[in-house]
Amino acid sequence: MTGVALAEELLLLAYDDETGKATMPRISLDLGMAAAVLVELALAGRIAYSDGSLVVADPSPTGEPIIDDVLARIAADDSPRSPSSWVQRLRHGLRDRILGDLCGRGVVRDVDETELGYIHVHRYPMVDPSVEQDTRRRLADALTGGPVPDERTAALATLVCAVRMESVLGLTGDAAADAHRRLEEIAGGAGFSGTVGMDDSIVRPSVALVIAALGRAVDQALGKRA
Repeated sequence: MTGVALAEELLLLAYDDETGKATMPRISLDLGMAAAVLVELALAGRIAYSDGSLVVADPSPTGEPIIDDVLARIAADDSPRSPSSWVQRLRHGLRDRILGDLCGRGVVRDVDETELGYIHVHRYPMVDPSVEQDTRRRLADALTGGPVPDERTAALATLVCAVRMESVLGLTGDAAADAHRRLEEIAGGAGFSGTVGMDDSIVRPSVALVIAALGRAVDQALGKRA
């Protein structure tokens, strides 16, 4: 596995480049990144859905430390767990790990400030915008209704839709509603949402069930989408 992880792309979209602060509810971002790691593993053929649980189909490392840690955690777990359970379990502490990794690679920087004389607040302004620029370009191309996006871009679009991130694309009102409909079309067309049978493939149902679990978790955290 090479390139930028889906969870990293979600985080970069969600943080303001100048202020280095999250621009959306952190609970939904954390849930989205947890689901993104599971989607990444499913796309790489490392995990699959079986009998109500996510199981390891291939324990070989992907080469991405954060993703491989999750793979090892799933492999070592003694109890079968559903996609919903893993989305909830993985969200804790994941954002800090991904931010630390992005800082180490020089994509963002950690600004440690003190408020009220003793409260430490961390901001993460952008240093290297090229990663986020590529992410935004791919999503923009997908939203124009052009060629069918590649698998990873379709997965990213599906996650953006599930986490209600249309606002971070700079869209409001009718434009945001149109973007939401297009993102749903991409997700359905890729087999990453809606009704997907196990006969379609191993990957598609695995991803679709993770996305469904993510949608329920976001609804529970933020209330039903209007």
